[in-house]
Amino acid sequence: MVDEMNNVEVKAPEIGDVVKGVVSKVEEKQVLADIIEFKHSGIIPISELSSLHVEKASDCVKENDELILKVMKIEDDVLILSKRAVDADKAWDELQKKFDNNEIFEAEVKDYVKGGLVVDLGVRGFIPASLVESYYVEDFSEYKGKTLTLMVVELDREKNRVILSHRAVVEQEQIKKKQQLLESINPGDVLDGTVQRIADFGAFVDIGGVDGLVHISQLSHSHVNNPSEVVEEGQSVQVKVLSVDRDNERISLSIKETKPGPWDNIDEKVKIDDIVEGTVKRLVSFGAFVEILPGVEGLVHISQISNKHIGTPHEVLEEGQQVKALVLDVNKDEQRVSLSIRELEEDHQEEHQQVDTNFNDDSSGFQLGDLIGDQLNKLR
Repeated sequence: MVDEMNNVEVKAPEIGDVVKGVVSKVEEKQVLADIIEFKHSGIIPISELSSLHVEKASDCVKENDELILKVMKIEDDVLILSKRAVDADKAWDELQKKFDNNEIFEAEVKDYVKGGLVVDLGVRGFIPASLVESYYVEDFSEYKGKTLTLMVVELDREKNRVILSHRAVVEQEQIKKKQQLLESINPGDVLDGTVQRIADFGAFVDIGGVDGLVHISQLSHSHVNNPSEVVEEGQSVQVKVLSVDRDNERISLSIKETKPGPWDNIDEKVKIDDIVEGTVKRLVSFGAFVEILPGVEGLVHISQISNKHIGTPHEVLEEGQQVKALVLDVNKDEQRVSLSIRELEEDHQEEHQQVDTNFNDDSSGFQLGDLIGDQLNKLR
């Protein structure tokens, strides 16, 4: 080919050449472009604009856009050009690098189908439904137009197959966050968490990417028969870190330790010589434990149960029984309260004896002699 104005021979375009073109006209189903270096023009069919389905050419390009194009055919001196082919060649090389290096990158979701999401990477990339999130997604429509972080998990150029995963990125981030958290927390730390799961032996609490166990004994200061009595899934709780096993990724937590204990200020709640009511919780050989406040049990020693001699507490008491007792001693440091049921019985008996004594007292104004004297006077 010869440039007649400059009398310079211009190389004729050949199939496979990669050229630079400027968009001169955008029609509905094709685009016209001027190929400057060849002093030639060409046509880009709508199917050669993108690796994805395109409804209108104007959705992809506009006039005066500069494009890198590949010559696909030459028909009657008209070049049939492809933007898609150039994008694909470049994309495959980049995707191979990303795949080899487990690289994380961003891409916009162009469309969604029944089985997952579609992205344009220069070639069509597909994110299967199972690889979108670490949880089940019912509606994919909200993902269209959204930018996701992705990894290439399968690549086959011959089959034009590119499988991507957002879930893999999320799980990697979760593992990294978990490791950072395990390194940063220490026994004694108080953290906010969310109850994730309840088991018979306790509750698992998420404290920011890692779950810790609150054993049933650490749920409350009061006795708990079933964890569901005091916590529920999704509940926000405050927990104290009891121990961290970084090698086995196990964290022991306590909800109980973040709340005021039943023995706090016990000497203000219960004082010596107070009469208290409570429930017999346990009977042992040496006495009875009586709950006088939630989480506070006092001991009634066997010698303080009854005025009469007893061999075992079971002779006069039973678990669940309501009793009254006198407070003999309060030891906050050792968390002990000493009680007596016998002392109240003695007080009660003394009251009865006092009543009997008063009944026979001279001050009553009634004497046996008075009655006899009256009868004798009548006989006279």
